[in-house]
Amino acid sequence: MTWLIDFFGTAEHWSGPDGIPARLLEHLQFSALALAVAMVIAVPLGLLIGHTGRGGLGVVVTANLARALPTLGLLVLFVLLLGTASILPVIIPLVLLAVPPILVNTFEGIRGVDPELRDAAYGMGLTGGQVLGRVLVPVALPLILLGLRLSAIQVVATTTVAAYTGLGGLGRYVIDGFATKDYASVVGGSVLIVLFALVVQIVFTLVQRVTISPGVSRRVKVR
Repeated sequence: MTWLIDFFGTAEHWSGPDGIPARLLEHLQFSALALAVAMVIAVPLGLLIGHTGRGGLGVVVTANLARALPTLGLLVLFVLLLGTASILPVIIPLVLLAVPPILVNTFEGIRGVDPELRDAAYGMGLTGGQVLGRVLVPVALPLILLGLRLSAIQVVATTTVAAYTGLGGLGRYVIDGFATKDYASVVGGSVLIVLFALVVQIVFTLVQRVTISPGVSRRVKVR
């Protein structure tokens, strides 16, 4: 508790380029960029594979393999390959971390829609794209959002490794604190990262309540 008081009670931690607002903004930028890139890659691919039914086994196997990749090891590898002149060495490992949950949940969500709903939609004269957009995606939305939420939380927690490359983010407090034996910064930075992850959890919970129709929500609960 004393360390937390020392960290959050120090005025210099609330202003300047090393202050909490600046580090929080950097952390948010890294996390948001990585999650956005992962969404652009994984959501369309998951929708396509789930709708057509082709390549599903490959998705699951590839995603499981990707989850086993060590993020820190990838970070070091890309730093050696690309240097530290840009944020790419950090963003690439984070994207690789974020893609599997989004891809698998999107694929499983679309694939798991009741076949009778598909047949009814086609029977009404809807095209394949209309069936996907008007029927499958709304029903699969809870699983899709779950994948996004899991990825977002993992990315927020893992963005801490950005500090290893000399970039900013909340990880600077943890990495620099260990290096200088400033344990108040280590504890304070860790608390900020946990709180950030909790806020992300709450945001996605609110988004789910707003975007998912009551009918779909009841259907998910019945299952």
